[in-house]
This record gives sequence, C-alpha cells and structure tokens, in this order.
Amino acid sequence: MRIFSVLYERAMRWAAHRHAPRYLAGLSFAESSFFPIPPDVMLAPMTLARPDRGWLFAAITTVASVAGGVLGYFIGWLAIEALEPWMVRVGYDEAYLLARDWFDRWGFWAVLAAGFSPIPYKVFTIAAGAMLMFLPGFVLASLLGRGARFFLVAGLIVWGGAPMERAIRRHVDTLGWVCVVLLVAGYFWLQA
Repeated sequence: MRIFSVLYERAMRWAAHRHAPRYLAGLSFAESSFFPIPPDVMLAPMTLARPDRGWLFAAITTVASVAGGVLGYFIGWLAIEALEPWMVRVGYDEAYLLARDWFDRWGFWAVLAAGFSPIPYKVFTIAAGAMLMFLPGFVLASLLGRGARFFLVAGLIVWGGAPMERAIRRHVDTLGWVCVVLLVAGYFWLQA
C-alpha cells in the first residue's frame, strides 16, 4: 500500500512553498510550549526540497523553538498549578515529574539534553519556569541543545543530498510502515 509515498510527495510540495519558512517558524515555536508535533517533520523535507537553504531553515527552527521555549518557561512560572491537571489528562505528568527530578540533579544540562533528544522539550520548558531556573541559563541551554539537534538534521540532509532524497523517495513506503509498526509496538510495550 503506497500511502506514505503520496504523503511524501505532498510534504515535498508544501516544503517548497514560498511561505514554508513561516510555517516552520510557527510550528517550531508552538512545539516548544504546547504543540505535540516536532519541527523536524517540516525541517527535513524543506531541507530536502531546498538543500541550499538548509542552514537557514535550521537557524529559523532553532530561534523559533527557543522563543517558544521561553513562552513555555513563562507558562510554567505563572500557571503551573492550573496546568498540572491538564498534564495528567494528556499523559505528560510522568514526563513532568522526571523533568523536575532532572532539574534537581542537573539543571542546565537537563535542558540541554531535552533540547537535543526526542524527550518532549515542552515539558522541560514548563518545568524550568515552574522551578524558576535562571532564565539566561535556560536560554543558553536551549540554544545549544535545540541548535545542535536542528543543525544536525539539516546537515545530514545537506550532506546526503540528491542520493539521499532518491533513496528516501524509493523506500518511503517501507520506512513509513516500519515506523508505524515500531510506534504500535512501543505503545503496547509502554502499556505493559
């Protein structure tokens, strides 16, 4: 079934759209404080569509993500008590408690690691505000972590270039179904 190749072609057309950098910035900002979809899903196809602008796209993603992280920080600082029931309802409560524990142990390094890793960064931005982390330290850790992640994504795609794009296009349906199987398996593993 060729579902993912159709979605891939559509994503590549959207990635080449003249307003795509604005959408990338908006997604990056929102993901850092409340939205569940990581900006990598736009950054990668945009860089594939325009490898000559990959570094610019990585910079846009980084700056917008850190700005959204600052919003998350202020949400945590000003509204953590109102937010906690929502975090329990959507399943972020365990991640939030882990983030608080990491802050107690590692502070700056916890934000840096969360910015780079697939751990929900938004949980760490909110926890940083709730625990009143030193704001300049938070911004620096976020810039380093998010920047390393997004420049790595763009760099790998720029480095891979046209051969990588052809390989992805050729195998996108297989890769898509493998990801679906892994997500379903991960869900059931976490439920056990």
